[in-house]
Amino acid sequence: MAMQKSPWIWMDGSFVPWDEAKVHVLVHGLHYGFGVFEGIRAYRRADGRSAIFRLQEHMQRFVDSARIMTLPMPYTREVLEQAVLETCAKNGQAACYIRPIAFCGYGALGVGTLDNPTNVAIAVWPWGAYLGDEGLAQGVRIKTSTFSRPHVNSQLHKGKVAGHYVNSILAKREAIADGYSEALLLDTQGFVSEASGENVFAIIGKTLYTAPFSGPVLGGITRDTLITLAREDGLEVKEMALSRDTLYLADEVFMCGTAAEVTPVREIDRRVIGAGARGPVTARLQARFFDVVRGSDTAHEKWLTYYEPQR
Repeated sequence: MAMQKSPWIWMDGSFVPWDEAKVHVLVHGLHYGFGVFEGIRAYRRADGRSAIFRLQEHMQRFVDSARIMTLPMPYTREVLEQAVLETCAKNGQAACYIRPIAFCGYGALGVGTLDNPTNVAIAVWPWGAYLGDEGLAQGVRIKTSTFSRPHVNSQLHKGKVAGHYVNSILAKREAIADGYSEALLLDTQGFVSEASGENVFAIIGKTLYTAPFSGPVLGGITRDTLITLAREDGLEVKEMALSRDTLYLADEVFMCGTAAEVTPVREIDRRVIGAGARGPVTARLQARFFDVVRGSDTAHEKWLTYYEPQR
């Protein structure tokens, strides 16, 4: 979907007009992908208020991603959280997607440079369902990629690192070219890792299965949310290595992430999953998730940070 411009972007401590938020073509992060980012959503809830979903957890992961990558972060988590709130409010966005990014800036261009400054920016814009409204309702088709998630000694998977997403891009482009909506990536041992930008769950009976946190998966904040909601719904949750044929035989499969939210999977590698549509457990968890983020559910108010959009 084409990006819709907002008036302002927060950049290195100041607001600049959208079209003026620029860096030099020779910034280090552009050439090597040495940067970290976040994806966050703000929702307009049933009572008309605007709330950012799990802002603290997202910004903690943002700061942690920079730390494990040895990228100096010039702002504290608290300063960055306030900048996100101000950016949403200043742009008058009642609901939006939020993209903080920090990257190695202009200076030396050697791979091992240590002295370049870190640039930080926060942009917001309207963004609907990542895999489409029909995908949310009917489910999507995905395929197992020919590309694997790198070994845990090859990448620092618990960081949301810009350069790591080349692996996801290759898998996603391959899937789209082959007529699918999304790619499923296996790890180097052949077990299910995650999709190109989502965590993956399988429902078998009354048990919810997903790849273990210790593997080559991002510690998804939506993943954590769905595990919490599933347990509240009476489901057992198991984190364990899953073969792809376990997914083929599952009653239901769904993916989750900030962009994709909770998206059912109706087909994998031309195998129909369950009844070939959004299953009842997925539908229940999906409804609960949307009631938490934009409905009237108040059981998890701690996950919501409210702000007032400027008019």
